[in-house]
Amino acid sequence: MEKAACEFAEENNISLVTVFPVFTLGAAPTPTAATSVSAMLSLLSGDETQLKTLKGLAATGPIPTVHVDDLCRAEVFVAEKESASGRYICSSLSTTVMAFARFVAGKHPRYNVKTDGFQGFPEKPRVCYSSEKLVREGFEFKWTDLDEVFDDLIEYGKVLGILPQ
Repeated sequence: MEKAACEFAEENNISLVTVFPVFTLGAAPTPTAATSVSAMLSLLSGDETQLKTLKGLAATGPIPTVHVDDLCRAEVFVAEKESASGRYICSSLSTTVMAFARFVAGKHPRYNVKTDGFQGFPEKPRVCYSSEKLVREGFEFKWTDLDEVFDDLIEYGKVLGILPQ
């Protein structure tokens, strides 16, 4: 869809700026969770369907991540920036599903996160999605710590009923 929108904009001499959101986590003002939230919380909830989704995403390599607040701020930032043009990647963290699983297992042992289901997945990202263009324009990420992002995600998961209170 983005490619079609860019082609249309170019053909019709329209200025178009896009923000590529990557894996978006964190509490959003919606009553349902986006795919990335449900998939990541499956590490804690044990939801097999969502775990399969997470493994499918993880099989492609790195998991570039952004907090929903930073994504919203970035979209407003580029919309208001006169010099903004083209495509911006919005990712404050890049990690792997194995790193996420080990992090969560260590920090939240009460959820009994099973890391053995991710054997063979890379420990570290081999490739990183760069937000250099966005940062070069002057944007600053507020959510850069995996600890903070996951704490917010867990609270959101409780509010949505994905995780027990």
